This record gives sequence, structure tokens and C-alpha cells, in this order.
Amino acid sequence: MASSSPRRRPRPKPDRDFDWRPVRGPLAAVAAVAAVALVVTLAVAFRPGAAAGATGQDRAVSGSASHAATSTAATPKDPSPKPSTTAAPTPAASRRTSIPSAAPATTPARRPAGGTARASSATTTAPAAGRIRPGTTYQGVATSYDVGNGDGACSYGPTSDVMTAAMNTADYETAKACGAYVSVRAASGTSVTVRITNECPAPCAAGQLDLSHQAFAKLAPLSAGRIAITWSLLSPATSDTVSIRYKTGSTQYWCGVQAIGHRNPLARLEVRTSGGWLALTRTGYNYFLSEQGTGCGGEIRLTDIYGQQLTVPALAVRPDVVQRTGVQFARH
Repeated sequence: MASSSPRRRPRPKPDRDFDWRPVRGPLAAVAAVAAVALVVTLAVAFRPGAAAGATGQDRAVSGSASHAATSTAATPKDPSPKPSTTAAPTPAASRRTSIPSAAPATTPARRPAGGTARASSATTTAPAAGRIRPGTTYQGVATSYDVGNGDGACSYGPTSDVMTAAMNTADYETAKACGAYVSVRAASGTSVTVRITNECPAPCAAGQLDLSHQAFAKLAPLSAGRIAITWSLLSPATSDTVSIRYKTGSTQYWCGVQAIGHRNPLARLEVRTSGGWLALTRTGYNYFLSEQGTGCGGEIRLTDIYGQQLTVPALAVRPDVVQRTGVQFARH
């Protein structure tokens, strides 16, 4: 058996005490017979075809073994397990409790009609749209409430626009629904467009919209109280542009940033840092926070649920002041 060491073992030295004197007597005859046998053996060994084997059967077996070895080497078996093609189950926490009644639409995106000041309208890979997805119709119920001065959980502040609604907590999804325009349709076929400015907590169920009294009255008498509806996301025509507001108390060391007036729901807000773009965390009251002050007062990049991006030049940190940018997302 071969040694486990890569080094070769030294050859044995010849025995110096060996007697090389010629053999005499009977041993000479034995040696002569052995010599003749050796000559005969060599003659047989050097016959044509002897190296391949004594019979054709031996050669056939040898050839078959060689082919099998070649085939095995050419197509080695992969010892690793094959990946499963079965889709992984969706975690229960991420499944919709409001089942859409229509599949997502595949209508191509509309291009912006013209250029926009400093903004970039490049489209990237769309981030997760959240629970409310474009081109999908949702089923639910509509109720109504007194919107007062128009302010709500989205922190947009008082407004004279009363065509608004509060989204149920599940679909509000930590303010992802804020600013979304939604088309609401009653069983009668009447519809109204509202903007999400508030959150409707329990007992509002997934799929439910709490409309302003004025918006509900467009669909049914207020005395109806509760009606069945379907609703879907819109990307409406608007002459408004996006504005930026820093939260009260914001400085260069801590700030909250809010985007207002965006045509499509906002998926991400980032600030420029020395190391690149930093995505800020969104709160339930619709401000994106920079806890350490990173990027406060610098460039801001907005991404909508379609993947479109707008880059806003650096703005001074002016708490609770609405600063217009002159840019807007394209319609879809």
C-alpha cells in the first residue's frame, strides 16, 4: 500500500555479504532449465495481440469497462440536492385580509409631458407598493365622519378640501396610504374621488374607508350609514407640485421631513449623505425621521410606488414651513 507521505522511501542497498561465485553441481542444471523456461515465456509474451489479452472475449470485456468509465466521467452525477421549484408559502402576517376583485392592470406608464426643473423623473425598479397596489380593485364598506378642519393622522394640516377619507389601519400601513388618491364606487354605479388624509382605527376593518360627510353624500344619503363599495388607486391629473416641510423642532442635528402634494403614493424618502443616499424611516404620522441629523438640509430624493424618482435640491431647514419644489411625479 502506498505511503501517506509524499516523500519516496529510499531504495534498499545491495547486500555486501552476498556470494557472487558461480553455482556448481546439481544447481547448475536447475539454472539451465530455468533459463530455457524464461526464453519460452518471453517469446509467448511478445506475440502480436498478446498485450491486449489472450481471447477476444477478454478484449470485449476490457472495451466495455473502458466505455462505461468514459461515460461516467463525461456525465458526473451532481451530489448536491436540486432546488425545489415549489413557491415558498407567504407568511401569514403579509397576506391580505381584503381580497381584491380584479387582477393588477398592465396599462403602460404614461410619460411626463415635459421637463421639470431640477428633478429627475427616472424610473427605477419599483419598490414594494404595500397593501394598496396599482390596477387592483378592492372590496369593502364605506362609512362617514365629520372631518372638521381637514387635518388628520397624515399631518397635512387644516385644509378646505373636503373630498377626503380615512383609511383603515391595515391598509393605512404606517402612513403608506397618505396622499393616495382613491376612486370609490357604490353598488349604484356612482363614484367619487377622495384623497387619503387620515387613519380609521378599529373597528374599521381591512378594505373599509371612512369618508368625509361630503364625499359619502355623493354616493348615498348620510342616513344610509354604511354601504358596500369597491375602490382602487388613481394617478390623477393635477397642476399641483410636490412640497417639502420640515417638522416643528427640526434642526441640522435632528429633523423630520414630509412630502406634500405628490400625485402618487410615496414609497421612499432619502437624503444625500457623504456616503450616498440614506433612506429615512417613516412614522405613522407621515414624517420621515433623521434621528442623528444626517442629511438634514441636504438634497432629498423621493420615490413613488411605480419606481419614479424626483431629486429635490437642498432646502434650508425651516420648521413647519411648506417649501415648494416645482416637481411632480408622472401620471400612471
